[in-house]
Amino acid sequence: MSAPPRLFDRALHRKRLDRAAAGFDAAGFLKARAADDMVARLEPIMREFPVAVDLSARTGAFARAVATSDVAGRIGLLVEADLSLAMLAGRGGVRLVADDERLPFAAASLDLVVSTLGLHWTNDVVGALIQVRRALKPDRLFIGAFLGGVTLTELRQSLVAAEAEILGGAGSRVSPFADAADAASLLQRAGFVQPVADVDRVTVTYEHPLRLLADLRQMGETNVLAERHPRALTRALLARAAAIYAERFAHPDGRVPATFEILTLTGWTPA
Repeated sequence: MSAPPRLFDRALHRKRLDRAAAGFDAAGFLKARAADDMVARLEPIMREFPVAVDLSARTGAFARAVATSDVAGRIGLLVEADLSLAMLAGRGGVRLVADDERLPFAAASLDLVVSTLGLHWTNDVVGALIQVRRALKPDRLFIGAFLGGVTLTELRQSLVAAEAEILGGAGSRVSPFADAADAASLLQRAGFVQPVADVDRVTVTYEHPLRLLADLRQMGETNVLAERHPRALTRALLARAAAIYAERFAHPDGRVPATFEILTLTGWTPA
């Protein structure tokens, strides 16, 4: 079988996460929202989860959400895994540096796997999900949240318009995201049963587009496309993109919106 296309530079992604780690929580509102949503989904499931893994754990939003919920008494060992060692530093518990594309867990060894806002950076989402399924015991649960296709549509349109105006053409500066309509099929292709896909669209407003870019940097969510645009963002290009952003999307109070689409997948391994 041919290897999946290399969309993302995973080594660069690790560096960006390492850079963001110290101040991640200051811009971690999406991570916290996704973690709280996952815990809310787990609360009505009356099962014990002796061994659970939190992929792309970052600074521990899921663990914090679990600790203040009814789920806490039903999760035995929670392993926090992340591509970035810096993201895992400075707290207790079982922590593991692990790449979502190369999971180190033994077959049928886990009872629950969650992944909060990390799968959209994998080169082969279905391949990563297959690894998760194999690591789970029969009739066990996976919940994964990742960014979907509408995410950052305002920024994407503004950058394309600015580049077309200044450079005469546009390149790739914002990552591609999975379409909501295809989300559930990802689980089916990976061998999960009872797949469910939900969409949560979040609109955040900023006083200036540059504040959005600062948040993306602090989240570790900046461009790591393997085939990145050969030209760096210049001040002139960035200024024009910010101006277009404000012209097209600003609210009456002058603040600009940024759309984030969180796709949440829930699936079970076959019994």
